[in-house]
Amino acid sequence: MRTATARFARAAAVLALAALAAGCAPGAAGVRRYGSVIEVKAEKLDYYRQLHANAWPGVLKMIKECHIQNYSIYLTQFPDGRWYLFGYFEYAGDDFEADMARMAADPTTKQWWKETDPCQAPLANRKEGERWKTMDEVFHCP
Repeated sequence: MRTATARFARAAAVLALAALAAGCAPGAAGVRRYGSVIEVKAEKLDYYRQLHANAWPGVLKMIKECHIQNYSIYLTQFPDGRWYLFGYFEYAGDDFEADMARMAADPTTKQWWKETDPCQAPLANRKEGERWKTMDEVFHCP
């Protein structure tokens, strides 16, 4: 059974590290940044784009209620011809695990994942329990 964290963020740890450049500081107090990556199946690419162009209001509401902000998903094709999604969001709540459990229990979100999960191909080198592979933050300059 996947943890709630793995279901939504597919992230097991806080990714924020100290900024590397002079004059740059970590994000606002209490805000944690998350980045993750997953392959999207080429044959499902159009459907995945369509879903996100018309994201369900209940899913968007739950994202906000669970203290997720600045949530973006980017798409790119690598030279190997495969397509990858990069997800980024900021968490501004007090209890990430509890908020992700709440999201994972939401019937609308569960149905959304039934639509999106078959479009994705998790990377082989992800951590156990993750769907999206966690990325380490190496730089941030607000």
